[in-house]
Amino acid sequence: MLEVVDTGINSFAPVASHADVSPIEEPVFIITSGQLEAIILQATTPLLERLENLERGVGSGEGGEDAPDSHKGQDNLLQVVQDLRTENTALKCELENLQETTARERAFDRQRIAKLERVDPQPLQRERGEILRALIAANGGKMLATDARKKMHLSRSRFSKLLATVKDEIEARPYHLNKSWQVLVLR
Repeated sequence: MLEVVDTGINSFAPVASHADVSPIEEPVFIITSGQLEAIILQATTPLLERLENLERGVGSGEGGEDAPDSHKGQDNLLQVVQDLRTENTALKCELENLQETTARERAFDRQRIAKLERVDPQPLQRERGEILRALIAANGGKMLATDARKKMHLSRSRFSKLLATVKDEIEARPYHLNKSWQVLVLR
C-alpha cells in the first residue's frame, strides 16, 4: 500500500511544479545597453551609408558607385526644389491678392463708418441741439458738460448721443483743472 501512495504522490509532483508557469507567456530576453547600441548601429549603418552617397552625389554633381541611382536622386531633388519654388510663387501671388482685398475692404469699411457717423439728427435731437447751443452761448461760449446735462434734464446716455449729433457745432474738450470733466465749446 505504501507503494501506491508513493507512486500517487510522485505522479502529482511534476504537475504541481509546472502549475506556477503559464504556457502562454513569451520568453524574456535581457540585453545590455552595449548590445542594444550594436543592434541599432547594425540596423542604421546601411541607411547612413546610402544617405552619405546621395549627399556626395548631389554635392559634387557626379554619380558615385551607383551613378544611375544618384542621378535619379538628383533629379528627384531638383524636381522637389522646382515644385517648392512654384508653390512659393503661387503663395506669394495669393498673399498679394489677399492684401489687396483686405485693403479694399478696409477702405470700404472706413467709408461705411463715415456714413454711419454722419447720421442726420431727428427733429427732437435738432431742437435739443439748438437748446444746448443757446445754453452754451448764454454762458459765454463755454460750459461744463455736467452742468449743461443737468440743466437740460437729460440722462448721461441721451446727452452723449446729443453731443455725437452736434459734434460739428459743439466741441467737447477736457477741463484744464480736472481732465475727467469736459468743457463744451461752441465752434
